Amino acid sequence: MKIRNLYLLLACLLLAGAISCSKTPSTGKGSGNVPDPNPTAKDVPAGAGDGVTFINGGKSAIFNLYAPNKKSVTLIGDFNNWTTTDTKYAMTNSIDGSRWWIQVDNLDPNTEYAYQYYVDNSFKIGDPYCEKVLDPDNDKYIDASIYPNLKAYPIGKTTGIVSVMQPVQPAYSWTTTTFTRPDPKNMVVYELLVRDFVKTHSYKTIKDTLNYIARLGVNAIELMPVSEFEGNDSWGYNPNYYFAPDKYYGTKNDLKALIDACHSKGIAVIQDIVLNHSFGSSPMVQLYSSGGVPANNPWYNTTPTHPYNVGYQFNHESAVTKYFVKNVLKFWMTEYKIDGFRFDLAKGFTQTNSGSDVAAWGNYDASRVAIWKDYNNYIKSIDPKFYVILEYFAGNQEENELANEGMMTWTNLSTPAEQALMSYNDAGGSWDISGLFYDGYGFTNPYALVAYFESHDEERLQFKNGMYGNVNGSYSVKDLATGLARDEMGAAFMFSSPGPKMLWQFGERGYDISINDGGRLGDKDPHWEYMNDANRRHLFKVYSQMIKWKINNPVFTSTTFKYSLNGAVKTIQMTDASNTIEVVGNFGVATNTAAITFPATGTWTDNFTGATINVTSLAYNMTLAPGEYHLYSKTALH
Repeated sequence: MKIRNLYLLLACLLLAGAISCSKTPSTGKGSGNVPDPNPTAKDVPAGAGDGVTFINGGKSAIFNLYAPNKKSVTLIGDFNNWTTTDTKYAMTNSIDGSRWWIQVDNLDPNTEYAYQYYVDNSFKIGDPYCEKVLDPDNDKYIDASIYPNLKAYPIGKTTGIVSVMQPVQPAYSWTTTTFTRPDPKNMVVYELLVRDFVKTHSYKTIKDTLNYIARLGVNAIELMPVSEFEGNDSWGYNPNYYFAPDKYYGTKNDLKALIDACHSKGIAVIQDIVLNHSFGSSPMVQLYSSGGVPANNPWYNTTPTHPYNVGYQFNHESAVTKYFVKNVLKFWMTEYKIDGFRFDLAKGFTQTNSGSDVAAWGNYDASRVAIWKDYNNYIKSIDPKFYVILEYFAGNQEENELANEGMMTWTNLSTPAEQALMSYNDAGGSWDISGLFYDGYGFTNPYALVAYFESHDEERLQFKNGMYGNVNGSYSVKDLATGLARDEMGAAFMFSSPGPKMLWQFGERGYDISINDGGRLGDKDPHWEYMNDANRRHLFKVYSQMIKWKINNPVFTSTTFKYSLNGAVKTIQMTDASNTIEVVGNFGVATNTAAITFPATGTWTDNFTGATINVTSLAYNMTLAPGEYHLYSKTALH
């Protein structure tokens, strides 16, 4: 012990004047004898973003992982044969301890490299910011026709999902350089699931099928989640990697080509995005635990704060989460030219813990409002006309406040619409569909409610008609032709109210396969042969005509209206300077005679048949057979 101290004294004397000598290492920050927990710490080079940043023409890359409170991180991958003990690839910790980074040189810019992070000498994760992953369990089920030349998984070299990066990727040249988005007040959204819309479940096939959607006349499509999710056979609400398009549907350039083709046909593209939660294969979940969420995870809540949560819930009051979410949003907006987001479980962006109380979850929540105003302001700072649509279902006061900020919310009318179309238990007339109109919610923005009778989450209208439709003598809603005709009546009413509307894929041809067929989330056959049926084609024609009239005729956006939507005979009046319409329909299963109030006397044209009626008094007696409907106007619609 004495000899060791002597050597220390001699060393200090020899180095006197050059450096100070102390038994306790200096932090180099004028802190005297305060120990430095990481004397090799060095901040990420300026200009290096999250994930991978390419420099030197793609011959070098800087890897940057946010992982506070970790003891070590090593980069492993194709460039070092997946060796976890190679100290050359030990990543440098930032001075504040929150980030780990390394620069890798001598890369081939045209080569794909797979990689992972080996954390604390105990587990491996992918890169949360990567744009492509390889999955050892699911990639083998992806056909080469969907994703050609998919890089092989490094079998035997590592385990778990790996990330992929490529300095110089195949570029996509956008062909539609100018696109004007439809005004929300006459927007008609077509919600579709890539997996079930075409049997190939591919972006390429949907692109080739766009003429069908264009003939229908919608001016926006909403893609159910397309960022990487667990497995292949999914609705996509189990996300894990937020910057990577799911390979089961095709390549990133296939997705860009689909969006490009939509824009060329005047169709906006809305992305259903899932930012309430992640699932267990997310690297941000795995970084701190292989199960559950410990308190030191910077992104997630240890315990979910609302009763509908699935997976691991984001804490949207965390600055770290806000930073991540905004990066995700900006990426899809700029990289893919998306026109809008539909935010899944938007009401779940709250730190107010409602436990299992669904009613309490819907109460006014000032912190949730602040979260959404912040995200909305960020989105609009990038693109002022970008659509922000929320799956919200909170109280009217809260939704109205968001509407006045330019956000839109879903309005689910599936239950009253189903009951009315079925005339269930001969009580169809008692089911009120007046939720089509914003005034019933106390809204001041007429165009902030996306109303729908069907969505991915609801049972199909025509399935309900066929299974549970009312029967009165020879008139049976269960009969296919009768049920389809009633679906036409439903479309006439749904589209004849102000504000954006949405329909679920194939509702326009009376899709009647139950949502629970093969399991709620199971694959559903698109049944394109339905279009060989004359009655289904007629339903398509009515949908198409109503969509066209809604988009082309300003009267459908009017805020001057009257409606009676809670009886067997339902009516809507819409009036503006250009025209007046009167929609009439008998939702009962028996003939009804009713006094229909018209806003003006004179000649009225039935736009479906071309026939006219002469209204001599404002109270006009009309006898309607069950399921009979009309759309009258003073001037023929175009």
